[in-house]
Amino acid sequence: MASVSVITGGAGGMGLATAKIMGRDHTVVLCDVRQDRLDAAQAALTDLGITSTVVNCDVTDRDAVARLFETASGLGRLASVIHTAGVGPSMGDAEFVMRTNGFGTVVVDEAFYAGAEQGAVLVNVASMSAYLLPDKIIPTAQFPLALSDGEAFLAAMTAHCNHAPEQVRSGFSYTVSKAFVKWYTESQSERFGGRGLRIVSVSPGNIDTELGRREEQAGVGAMMPDALIPRWGTPEEMAELFAFCAGPKCGYLTGADILADGGVVASMRERARVAAENKAANN
Repeated sequence: MASVSVITGGAGGMGLATAKIMGRDHTVVLCDVRQDRLDAAQAALTDLGITSTVVNCDVTDRDAVARLFETASGLGRLASVIHTAGVGPSMGDAEFVMRTNGFGTVVVDEAFYAGAEQGAVLVNVASMSAYLLPDKIIPTAQFPLALSDGEAFLAAMTAHCNHAPEQVRSGFSYTVSKAFVKWYTESQSERFGGRGLRIVSVSPGNIDTELGRREEQAGVGAMMPDALIPRWGTPEEMAELFAFCAGPKCGYLTGADILADGGVVASMRERARVAAENKAANN
């Protein structure tokens, strides 16, 4: 029976790059909301000798996601889901960003939990931005709402983000949504493990994709000077990491987030520590 890997956001930079790797030894199913991009991605994979199935699917639509998993199950045994689908701050308001990145993760992940067999792996894509806010301003206490009442979760998250100045609300929502992805991965790992499933998240930094370049002059893109590796990461580098996390050689990893940001967070934290130390010494 074929091993199947579902890649959400499969028409995008990191998603398509991942499909090119996973397609070497898996049947790949790509989902995205952009049919033209899906068609182009499928053609690119065909040129590489990789057969793929494409599904036009909004990850916030439970029925559409259910159909996505039905399609995958009809092709073989589900081995992995690599959830790269998401939006950036410039692509919509705070509610839209949270609905896509936060609620969409719950919809995909819960469908995986319900249908995957023992040994399957889920890889969520978070962001280095999840590491950059003080814990006290992340509404972690309200995150569990997402598991019981999605609309209440969205309302609470949007209300929280709308306390920020209007011009930064979408960016704040993006950061909170990615902190939620990281929280979900960690907090639900015991439940997933009870069914023999692994769940991991990866937090990329500045990656040279269409979405990443949209934020080049703001948000995480503005943090490029803090990178210890002074360049943009590539979709291929992230794809190799996603595929490794989903593979058998990484079988002891679950309930964890991997920060792959070129050293931005480490640099910013160390600079902040040194600045605080110098300030204390001069007072």
